[in-house]
Amino acid sequence: MTAGLWQNWVLPGIWITVQLLVYSAVLAAVVAFAVGTARTHRSRTVRFLAGVYTEIFRGTSALVLMFWLFFVVPPLMGWQLVPMWAAVLALGLSYGAYGAEIVRGALNSVAVAQREAGIALSFTPWQRLRLILLPQAVPEMMPSFCNLLIELLKGTALVSLLGVGDVSFAAYLVRLATQESAQIYTISLVIYFVLAFALTRSMKALERRTKRNVGIESPPGLLGGLFARDPGSERAEDKLAGTAVAGGASK
Repeated sequence: MTAGLWQNWVLPGIWITVQLLVYSAVLAAVVAFAVGTARTHRSRTVRFLAGVYTEIFRGTSALVLMFWLFFVVPPLMGWQLVPMWAAVLALGLSYGAYGAEIVRGALNSVAVAQREAGIALSFTPWQRLRLILLPQAVPEMMPSFCNLLIELLKGTALVSLLGVGDVSFAAYLVRLATQESAQIYTISLVIYFVLAFALTRSMKALERRTKRNVGIESPPGLLGGLFARDPGSERAEDKLAGTAVAGGASK
């Protein structure tokens, strides 16, 4: 592949993919926290409406939604969406519905005693959410959010069907120009892997930071974690050793 093709198509495609990921992730995060929090609301109406949103957008294809926003909405509304923003809306709304279930599950995992303590301190619902629930729930969300972000990165490849010049679309154009399918698609796989690896490392660092904020020790990094001992197994071994010593002493 020549340097001109790389500079004119592939590098701009990487930049567009990163933009799509950032914009869609921001929208998905806003939707996830808003809808996920609403799913734990005291009002049955609020919970019902949030559940309807979640079921609709989890049950529809992001690709079909993207086409619907780009081809169906303009005649109905009288204005045309730019392909980039149609893609961002479709991806953000779809993945936000998945993220909402992550938020709901993490909030519900916080001990009931913590909620009762907030009520006893006369905290408002917003104060309980901000000061008690979210600080404990966010560390539980991070691994699932990391997986969802990687899926969102791979989902950005769908925008090439709207003619948006992301990595996938750039690879298609280069293949047409050079007729070298193996090389360009191998390079595309490497690009997606590098982006995904960078996201994973960033999310792991963020996860460790959020856990430290609530006094939870995180396991070692990428390689250290493979050989780290489970703290639970160490506690079990210490307990067995203590039992053996006590038994020997009694004899």
